[in-house]
Amino acid sequence: MSLDRAVQKPIDALAAYLAGDMDAVNTLIRQRMASEHAPRIPEVTAHLVEAGGKRLRPMLTLAAARMLGYQGDHHVRLAATVEFIHTATLLHDDVVDESAQRRGRPTANLLWDNKSSVLVGDYLFSRSFQLMVETGSLRVLDILSNASATIAEGEVLQLSAAQDLRTDEAIYMKVVRGKTAALFSAATEVGGVIAGAPEEQVKAFFTYGDALGIAFQIVDDLLDYGGTSSVIGKNTGDDFRERKLTMPVIKAVAQASAEERDFWRRVIEKGDQREGDLEHAMSLMARHGTMEATREEALRWAAEAKAALDALPAHNLRDMLRDLADYVVARVR
Repeated sequence: MSLDRAVQKPIDALAAYLAGDMDAVNTLIRQRMASEHAPRIPEVTAHLVEAGGKRLRPMLTLAAARMLGYQGDHHVRLAATVEFIHTATLLHDDVVDESAQRRGRPTANLLWDNKSSVLVGDYLFSRSFQLMVETGSLRVLDILSNASATIAEGEVLQLSAAQDLRTDEAIYMKVVRGKTAALFSAATEVGGVIAGAPEEQVKAFFTYGDALGIAFQIVDDLLDYGGTSSVIGKNTGDDFRERKLTMPVIKAVAQASAEERDFWRRVIEKGDQREGDLEHAMSLMARHGTMEATREEALRWAAEAKAALDALPAHNLRDMLRDLADYVVARVR
């Protein structure tokens, strides 16, 4: 890593490099989230879009296109598309999860209501399809529409799997690939497609985004049992309180004694949670080493993301994407 990149967080270095493009993306987002007839739409959207998120997914699209020398403006439309899809899923997720906090702020469904969050999410999905159609690329439309369907499938699968102790790591990975990695991989893949990259490079971008998204979600799930609200934008133990079977818990359940399994059944399947249960859950995960095992999984996926970049041409952006993979897992090293 160069000294210049070492003194900046990789995501900040990437944002600085892509600042001009991101300004264009943000302008387009503000234009397209407007509504002449329903002022609540920009109110709700602005609350989330302007909440200080890193805009990681749209930056991945911009980086992929720019790395390959793309000179047009369709990458800006696609980056805005990706951010709209992401924002729509967040609005819907907060309703499903009955969340009260997102990025350290009250959720839209708490400030307004569930109906507004769902309908504004629907509006953003519609806007995203308008934007992707404007590129005139059927392949781009295919990639992003498939990603949207996959995200929904992942969320529905999680509904049935999250509180079922029979959920294993294979099912967990299907959920993660659906609800998180699908948009990461689509974001990078369409950047390569719009730049007219050879198929090998498009595939490399897909693999990078897929592995990065998996590492990102595993780290998020891990930090839920050891992070702070300022770091992860939610309270430690939220996944436990919402009875979600994430990788650290799944690994603990797989190694549980009969007594331990009864505990997990009570707090996860039955939802009978009492004072001290979160601390006991964390002690069981420590006993079986599942936090460390989950950490190793995250590092392995980050390494796979970096390896995928070897098929891409040498470029400052390629180095930044490699650093980004390290940054995603840096909090659990």
